[in-house]
Amino acid sequence: MIDLRTLREDPDRLRASQRVRGEDDSVVETLLSLDERRRAALNNFESLRAEQKSIGKSVSRASGDERQALLDRAKELAAQVKTAETEAAALASELDELLMTVPNIVEEGAPPGGEDDYVVLEEVGEKPVFDFEPRDHVELGELLGAIDIERGAKVSGARFFFLRGVGARLQLGLLNMAMQQAIEAGFTPMITPVLVKPESMQGTGFHVAHDKEIYRLPEDDLYLVGTSEVPLAAYHADEILDRASLPLRYAGWSSCFRREAGSYGKDTRGIIRVHQFDKVEMFSYCRPEDSHEEHLRLLAWEKEMLEKVELPYRIIDTAAGDLGTSAARKYDCEAWIPSQGRYRELTSTSNCTDFQARRLKVRYKDGDGRPQHVATLNGTLATTRWIVAILENHQQADGSVVVPKALRPYVGLDVLEPLSR
Repeated sequence: MIDLRTLREDPDRLRASQRVRGEDDSVVETLLSLDERRRAALNNFESLRAEQKSIGKSVSRASGDERQALLDRAKELAAQVKTAETEAAALASELDELLMTVPNIVEEGAPPGGEDDYVVLEEVGEKPVFDFEPRDHVELGELLGAIDIERGAKVSGARFFFLRGVGARLQLGLLNMAMQQAIEAGFTPMITPVLVKPESMQGTGFHVAHDKEIYRLPEDDLYLVGTSEVPLAAYHADEILDRASLPLRYAGWSSCFRREAGSYGKDTRGIIRVHQFDKVEMFSYCRPEDSHEEHLRLLAWEKEMLEKVELPYRIIDTAAGDLGTSAARKYDCEAWIPSQGRYRELTSTSNCTDFQARRLKVRYKDGDGRPQHVATLNGTLATTRWIVAILENHQQADGSVVVPKALRPYVGLDVLEPLSR
């Protein structure tokens, strides 16, 4: 949610943000008008209410015609106060409803434009060169007995799959390694709920009424999360945190669910774009003035994980028009996928500034004891999709796959061997 004080003091900042996102900047004028009308209506209500209280005190001391005049005025005021209160509440509701639809203000320096207008910040590692025809992760997964897409579709439908044998061991090892890294970096490990209330989903920045990516259980009015960012963001809702405890860092392990409603015809082969996957997600609460540096720390931890699994990757600064509602800035780490001859996203990290905290009412007390909203940030440490890049980049001519050295203690194998051996 946008800070109304910032909006009043610097409306051009929101106008510029809306333009670089490709959004309508006329919403700024609508917000300013609603805010002015709401404040005027509230002042009118408070003025009438004060007069009503004053007259109420005067009636007991008056008599005769004066008393009757005061009673008549009190009756008029009662109706006027009720009308003014209703008007102020209606304008406040209209303003809040519109504010909930406005995305976060983009951080200065984020590239303008849409999905294809990202800026490559860094490329790391050597792309593998094979002296044989490399297989894609689906073929490798079948040879290894690691991925069963056919039975996943039989049991659950398209974009579902089984991880079995070494595939299950690979995912468990990967996520355990990610969680161990997070613990060593000072994160508190969390196993989070995968079903949340609508206010938790909306507070994190999702539009539950319009987002076609979200699975809903209507009978229970609960939503399946697409990321543990949601329960972790709502974890401290309506709380005032201890300033000395910041930053608070959590690492959430959960299954994640996405309808992939807009992906018809995209990534239909394999497990790149699926309805269910597992993920370890970093989440941080910090002071807003510290959020930029905290964002770079999360990115550094993501890079550390990618280097442990020995993947060639690049970092991109996501363009403003491709940012989610809550993100002010986002960096993606994309790994090289040999079968596709291109980079694909494996992780991302977003600085949501105080946007989510305003919606969820997560605050801390500053040095003067005044409540202030925290900043929230998130970043992925490992997810099921990483299996794609690991299998393809570390494959050998016979269909076996070398397990990255750092991952071996967690998987319990040095090499994943085809089933036929």
